Amino acid sequence: MSENIIMYILAGSGALFVFIVIAYLIIRRNLNKGDAKTIRKLKEGTEQKKFSTEILYQKLYVYFLKIPVIKRYTLKIRRRLEITNIEDEYLTRKQTAKIISKALLVVLPFTILILILTSSNVMLLCILLLFEVFFIETLVEGMVDKIDNKILKQQIDFFAEIRHSYHEYNMVEEAIYEVAQNDELEVSRQAEKIYEILTSNDPETELEKYYDIAPNSYLKEFAGISYLTKEFGDRKIDGASLYLKNLNNITQEMQLEILKRDKLDYVFQSLSLIAAVPIMFIEPLKSWAVSQFSFTNQFYDGKGGMIVQILILIITFVCYVLIRKLKDSGDTSNGKVGTDNPWQAKVYKNPFFKKIIDLFIPKKNSKEYRKMVKLMKDSASKSKIEWIYINRICACALSFVLSLAFFIQLHGIAIKNVYEEPTSNYDVMGMVSEADQIRGMELTEQDNYFLEIFKNKNDVTKQDIIETISESEYYEGVTDEKIEEDADRLYTKLQIVKTEHLQWFELLLAAVVGFAGYYAPVAVLVFQSKMRQLEMENEVMQFQTIILMLMKIERVNVEIILEWIERYSNIFREPISKCVNNYESGAWEALEELKNDVSQPQLIRIVESLQASVEKIPISDAFDELDTERAYYQEKRKESNDRLISRKGLIGKAIGFAPMVCLFVGYLIVPLVVIGISSMTSSFNSMSGMM
Repeated sequence: MSENIIMYILAGSGALFVFIVIAYLIIRRNLNKGDAKTIRKLKEGTEQKKFSTEILYQKLYVYFLKIPVIKRYTLKIRRRLEITNIEDEYLTRKQTAKIISKALLVVLPFTILILILTSSNVMLLCILLLFEVFFIETLVEGMVDKIDNKILKQQIDFFAEIRHSYHEYNMVEEAIYEVAQNDELEVSRQAEKIYEILTSNDPETELEKYYDIAPNSYLKEFAGISYLTKEFGDRKIDGASLYLKNLNNITQEMQLEILKRDKLDYVFQSLSLIAAVPIMFIEPLKSWAVSQFSFTNQFYDGKGGMIVQILILIITFVCYVLIRKLKDSGDTSNGKVGTDNPWQAKVYKNPFFKKIIDLFIPKKNSKEYRKMVKLMKDSASKSKIEWIYINRICACALSFVLSLAFFIQLHGIAIKNVYEEPTSNYDVMGMVSEADQIRGMELTEQDNYFLEIFKNKNDVTKQDIIETISESEYYEGVTDEKIEEDADRLYTKLQIVKTEHLQWFELLLAAVVGFAGYYAPVAVLVFQSKMRQLEMENEVMQFQTIILMLMKIERVNVEIILEWIERYSNIFREPISKCVNNYESGAWEALEELKNDVSQPQLIRIVESLQASVEKIPISDAFDELDTERAYYQEKRKESNDRLISRKGLIGKAIGFAPMVCLFVGYLIVPLVVIGISSMTSSFNSMSGMM
């Protein structure tokens, strides 16, 4: 029976094996058929390995959106990258997650270092962690700016390829479509968008929409020139294509801008870090000074050390903000967008806070209101006037509260030092030994015993202290001179304990600090406005390039030129927009008003040429010097950029190194010199008294 079972099992196994072989052959034959073979070929090379950075960044993006603080930066970066990566959700998520990941890899070790170095100073720890928020902003902005600069550099090669394609097809839209097929470049997505605009049913409307989202002004110029060429046709000027000549003008502008950005990046490469690094060395510098010169311990642990420390932190913070404003001032890029619903807008929507804030905002059409609006425009602020005043009120309240907390902390430090610091006479003659420190702590504990007796009594005199301590067991057999000396010390400590509380003048000083905080946002706008004045000449030269591109295109008039100048204006946007709005009611009068509103000589000259083009001569004749003196203007533009970068570099270096100088001079050298001289004077006086 068992043999039959074995035979059945072997027969079944053999039949199963034959069935598997036949099934394998059938499946293999089917896989080699047309459809299955095509699908297999399509899948080749597309399968991901077990670990893929592409998938990792997609998962990280979703994870970052769930973390409250990181979510804010994720959405902020996404808004910037959406402009660059038109309708490419996958790439936008990948780049956003990549930037956040790199920022976290830098910030997390930095945070750990702060916790290690400042664990003993809670106030400094909190301030440094707050300051780290601003550092993250700079880090993230820098990484996003690299992507913007990458697109700008790609445009150089992009325009070169457009020239070759245009020679081949002699059609603007076909040339753009041909070059846009390179999907590996970010600028190719912009080219595809421009092609869609040019071939749409209403290209003019679509073009206006694109102007609002273009990553930089040069792509807007390219899109506009391409549209005008498609609509009005190309012309031959001196045997060369006007369209290609305009492309060459845009390319030259981009090359100048790239050189300018590279030089600014080089000049400001480390200034932000240099301005911020000194606050990391406050505690290590203090520890070194105390270990080498023990007589400085009373200064660093006392009120004086705390005051100097806070001043260094304030100077560092101000310099850090100014460095950022200095580097970014005058930026004419319209690609950068901020949040449409910041916390200030949410605060202003609250009816209770709205009533309070409206009390501070000046009435419309008042002198103060017009002055503030003008300052906001001059500084290119994207905020509303309500948001500015919310910032001012919050800065005022925060400055006042922090000042009061600081004064209370100073009094607490003074009282704490009385009860906890070793009572010793430090001098510059040498270091304090461990035995002297132990003796000093014993003396402090002894003094604390008597302070507890006297601190709740009123009108305590030095004689009362002498009588009390002379009857104590601590002073049995001690001379009267020693008792009187210790009574003086106890009386001094007692006065500190009783008088170290918030004074009326400190409330007044806190109010002054709050007043300064109220005007701090305005001061930043003023600084940014002053820095933007350096960019005036650069912007006017950009106007000249725009006019040079437009003046030889048929059917281009003064109004079109003004609209183009307005589109690319930054510093002069307000008066130019006013002129465009008033143009239909009187061209000459609107231009005359524009001439009166500006003071830049070169811009006034452009306006006068536009006035001549309205009634007297053609546009090409009014601006013929722009074409004949193109090389001169190019060299002048380079010289202007070099002067601008040089001036910004000098200002930036002075601001950037100020915290470092204040740290070593104000926190190390001056205390050592002052306390050392004071200790030497005290020692010499003591020796003179003994003689």
